[in-house]
Amino acid sequence: MKSNLFFILLLLCISMGCSDPTSDTTTGFHYDIIPQVQELEKQEGHFKLDDITKIFIQPDVNEIRSFVAKQLSDYLKAAGVEKCPVNVAQNSTSKGIFLSINPNIEAREGYNLTVSRDKIELEAKQPKGLFYGIQTLRQLIQNGKIPAVAIKDAPRFPYRGMHLDVCRHFFPVEFVKKYIDQLAFHKINNFHWHLTEDQGWRIEIKQYPKLQSIASKRKETLIGHYSDQPQRYDGKEYGGYYTQEEVKEVIQYAKERFINIIPEIEMPGHSLAALSAYPELACTEGPFEAATKWGIFEDVYCPKEETFTFLENVLQEVMDLFPSKYIHIGGDECPKKRWEESAFCQQLIKKEGLKDEHELQSYFIQRIEKFVNSKGRIIIGWDEILEGGLAPNAVVMSWRGMKGGIAAAKEKHQVIMSPTTHCYFDYYQSKSEDEPIAIGGFTPLEKVYEFEPIPDELTPDEHQYILGAQANLWTEYIPTPEHAEYMVFPRLCALSEVIWSPKEKRSWDDFTKRLNTHLKRLDEMNINYAKHLFDVKADIKNEENGNLKIGLSKNAADYDIYYTLDGNEPTSNSTKYTAPIPLDKSSTLIAKTIHKTKDVNTNPFNLSFQKHLAVGKKISIAEAASDRYPGLQNATTLINGMDGGATFNAEQWLGFDGGNCHATIDLGEEKAISNVQIGTFKGNDAWIYLPSAIRVLASSDGKSFKEVKNLDRAAIESAGEDIAIAMNTNSQFLKVEIDNFGEIPAGKAGAGHKAWLFVDEIIVE
Repeated sequence: MKSNLFFILLLLCISMGCSDPTSDTTTGFHYDIIPQVQELEKQEGHFKLDDITKIFIQPDVNEIRSFVAKQLSDYLKAAGVEKCPVNVAQNSTSKGIFLSINPNIEAREGYNLTVSRDKIELEAKQPKGLFYGIQTLRQLIQNGKIPAVAIKDAPRFPYRGMHLDVCRHFFPVEFVKKYIDQLAFHKINNFHWHLTEDQGWRIEIKQYPKLQSIASKRKETLIGHYSDQPQRYDGKEYGGYYTQEEVKEVIQYAKERFINIIPEIEMPGHSLAALSAYPELACTEGPFEAATKWGIFEDVYCPKEETFTFLENVLQEVMDLFPSKYIHIGGDECPKKRWEESAFCQQLIKKEGLKDEHELQSYFIQRIEKFVNSKGRIIIGWDEILEGGLAPNAVVMSWRGMKGGIAAAKEKHQVIMSPTTHCYFDYYQSKSEDEPIAIGGFTPLEKVYEFEPIPDELTPDEHQYILGAQANLWTEYIPTPEHAEYMVFPRLCALSEVIWSPKEKRSWDDFTKRLNTHLKRLDEMNINYAKHLFDVKADIKNEENGNLKIGLSKNAADYDIYYTLDGNEPTSNSTKYTAPIPLDKSSTLIAKTIHKTKDVNTNPFNLSFQKHLAVGKKISIAEAASDRYPGLQNATTLINGMDGGATFNAEQWLGFDGGNCHATIDLGEEKAISNVQIGTFKGNDAWIYLPSAIRVLASSDGKSFKEVKNLDRAAIESAGEDIAIAMNTNSQFLKVEIDNFGEIPAGKAGAGHKAWLFVDEIIVE
């Protein structure tokens, strides 16, 4: 049923055709800009780019403005303008593009863009506003013409971020620059560069050469998914790091595109690679080695003086390189086991009057913050830095949902929202079984677009503490630049609109029309984006008798939907979708969009429906599932004929956070039952364990139950995720009691916490 449930920019040539379903029918032009602008008024006519087109800048131009103009000239040349010289002039009668600074524009990053037949005028309060206006201008170019228009634009949030983990997998400087190009094109202004991890240290620190010679390498890398058993490794040494000269090169490249780079040096956890080079910084003697698989590891920095000396020296070199006012220090997923066992740590807790190991982590973070603040910088930490007391000036990056961000904002701390639910681009973006392996979760394009960074729980006065939002690309399962692009795009396009455009102007239908054009721009820039925009969307309705009615839809107007019910992939000769499809027996529905004229490969939608004895019957559960994984129909999800699939489909799973799944099914009348099959999941790295026990009980009256089968832990482990229980009984009522694993053992991710239990379909035959 499923084996891996937990499976996120160089030439800038913009040349678009005018025949587009989203074009303005009166002018023949489209205005498909992403992110959507604040105000846009269409005008008559157009500006034609040709070899006499010139760029004019103010006489008091400075170096940065000159560079902005030079970039515009380069972009226009890429779009087909052979010559596009930059001239200094306050005004001119010549046909041209005029760039100017206007201090009266209110928004710091705002700009005004006016295009007429003979002139393009772009003004902004600051050079960065001119740069953003240029990105909009590039998107308006269509066959060498720019439609006449008046645009006023500015971002909604001051912080617009994108992250890249280069530790689990390393990416060359050339790709990092391409990545930055695309961030700039989508008006992102902060690049969070995750540089240190358990699996590798990726930045040169001259004072500590072993970080390059030892910590930057691991002896091998996990093959497949973490949850695969047995785990396999490639047996190949893996490594890489950026020299300080390369770092300076990337920083300058980003600066010229008005992107601030925020370096992250992880502490106190996720430090195994550093400990492999300098074991004296740990609480135990080691030896240590950089991690070869993913997850959370018990060995962390020990809060002793030599550790703080090391980290302060590292941070000093980092701050000497990076001009960013923000320095990210991690602070997430730090197990406390080594601290609990350390005599030094226990003595330090007593000496400092701390309550426990959580307050010891707060002590650790606050010491680092004082050092960073003394250098005129501000720390950012993941929301775990709230535990034990928040450092006085810290910015909180809220990733475990929105609660951490809400708590920090109510304490008047600045917040960057980055919840896994909407902003983790290493999660699956499609339910197709053809999707490349990913870490887990399900974050489709629509989910990103519906994200709202300011939660309802905050008062209007507290809104000011939400700086903006950021998406993250963790690369455990992303080994190549092409794969990274596939995970990021077009989800980044959706996020850019969430954090730039006015909330009231966001429209999913309008966005998908503009995105259909925007993807052609990504084609021109050689971006390997995911094509799920063209996927079939399904609206699944359960009828009272347990049958299904499947409504299908699509985003692209120039595609039709075809489907089959026999498990074969549809072609243009298959049945064309015109109305909702009824399913009243076990079937495998496969549907896909097919372009009306071109041969374009799109991903099929696949739904297997099993009409077993419990489908459409009554079910209740003793303990409600977590509100994070409540299933599409709560308890009924367990007997709706659909399982969770090979990739994560949160609609078809019930997740119990430390609790049990005890379900009672009323079959309506006495039935002969020969088999009960239960779908569960094993993902220990994500704190998800197989059950500790399963009992099946039968009853004729729903009151007096008799045990039919009882599986212990060993039998469940032997059976695996899909647990088939043979029996021979006649009954109307079944109790299926699935017990949680319990407390996660020491040495495992989440040790000391209660495990998650995941259940999908309970099949009764």
